[in-house]
Amino acid sequence: MAMWTEGWRSRFQAAAETRFDVLIIGGGITGAGIALEAARAGLQVALVEQNDFASGTSSWSSKLVHGGLRYLASGDWRLTRESVHERQRLMRDLPGLVEPLDFMLPVYVHDKPGRAALGAALGLYDLMAGKRYSHYMTPATFGMHMPYLDRTDLKGGFVYRDAVTDDVGLTLRVLIEAAAHGALAANYVRADELIFEHDTVAGARVTDRETGAAFDIRAASVINATGPWSDALRERVDGRPQLRPLRGSHFVFPFHALPVARAVTLFHPDDRRPLFAIPWQGATVFGTTDLDHEQPMDEPPRMSADESDYLIAAVRHYFPSRDLYAADAFSAFAGVRPVVRGEPGASASEESRESAIDVEKGLITVTGGKLTTFRVTAHDVLERVGQVLGRQFTRNTAAPIIHAGTTAAGRGVRPRPAYAAMPAAADDATRLGTTDYCLRELRFALVHEAVAHLDDLMLRRTRAGLLLCKGGLQQLPQIEPLVRDALGWDSARWDREVERYLAHWQAVHAPA
Repeated sequence: MAMWTEGWRSRFQAAAETRFDVLIIGGGITGAGIALEAARAGLQVALVEQNDFASGTSSWSSKLVHGGLRYLASGDWRLTRESVHERQRLMRDLPGLVEPLDFMLPVYVHDKPGRAALGAALGLYDLMAGKRYSHYMTPATFGMHMPYLDRTDLKGGFVYRDAVTDDVGLTLRVLIEAAAHGALAANYVRADELIFEHDTVAGARVTDRETGAAFDIRAASVINATGPWSDALRERVDGRPQLRPLRGSHFVFPFHALPVARAVTLFHPDDRRPLFAIPWQGATVFGTTDLDHEQPMDEPPRMSADESDYLIAAVRHYFPSRDLYAADAFSAFAGVRPVVRGEPGASASEESRESAIDVEKGLITVTGGKLTTFRVTAHDVLERVGQVLGRQFTRNTAAPIIHAGTTAAGRGVRPRPAYAAMPAAADDATRLGTTDYCLRELRFALVHEAVAHLDDLMLRRTRAGLLLCKGGLQQLPQIEPLVRDALGWDSARWDREVERYLAHWQAVHAPA
């Protein structure tokens, strides 16, 4: 069992006799953000995740840190303003991990909204950021920056700014910072039962899925941060279902197949739903869909055949010269958004992305929200924790998300703490296939970042499984000695892990 802090079993089990201030169930960006803010406030914090950190929604987002132009279009000004402010803060505090990204927004002859309405919306978007980013381009200039985009009836277009990140890298970085402030966090530890004292939740009975060991973790406050699975935990405190799980699916194309040097926002030709093509880690991400997730919640979400057809229709409409099909993609991925159900009859895209916090029999449940605003959500939850503990916490919105001096760059896109302190090896600079990941980075992740399975390394600590053909099948012999040495696996364990990983990749990430 890998853990951010050594001696986790003894510390957790010792705490069962004393109790934590806060137990967080769920290791995505929401749980990580809460762990960081609670630990900074001086609380004793434990976090458990039944699978790998960020393995749920937080690893399968559109990779964007953004204000959300469509929220502005729907009149949700408060959420847009809050998101824009947090986007600016993340770019400031996490350079190299959250990077500015300029988006092209083409305007065609019959588009609605047209140039005037889009210009006004982007002006307001910039006003919220306190900086002027957007401007208009003529058709010739726009086409020069986006040469493969269809120019039929193109009137020109706008450029505006948002940001891009590696969603897993962001989640892990926040967890590492939380651990630096004293929080304990364990992956592959499942909360099986809630512990009650006088009909109030007072902890959880948990099982280490790697060893089978079970023990109690007691806490003065317990937080349900399980995202799309939060209703299942709320059932144990008689909570009524409130989620509407919505799935968003994406393709990852080789850059040569869909070469977009700058991101582009598009509207699907059939229903005018917004889509993105985003340059990301040497490839191009294209998505996303937004529909009710009706697949079983105990299975990893996957792109459906209808979603594949929907996205391919759009990419072929806007980039006809590329003649793209699903088989041209490196991979596909899908995530489930934990959206709070709104008014009956609302479409998926009309549902609000606002977070909601409920307290039922002492269980604090947080649902909804967005990657961009995880810090705001964490502060809101901490206020509820303060009410439970009888304490008041100061909301320090000016404090940096990650303190200066705690982040050293590993690769440009994945800052890792203490990376430079690793002993050197002869093959450190060797790249993994065509990706930017070097073996030094893989070695660091294996030793320091709670890798328990091969898919943790290939799909989350790195994203190589999304960026290489067939999930990196040809590269697995290259990393076998490195993985086995770091994790102490014998050849039989390695073979089992390869079989497990490739079966998962084929079922979930193979392009449809």
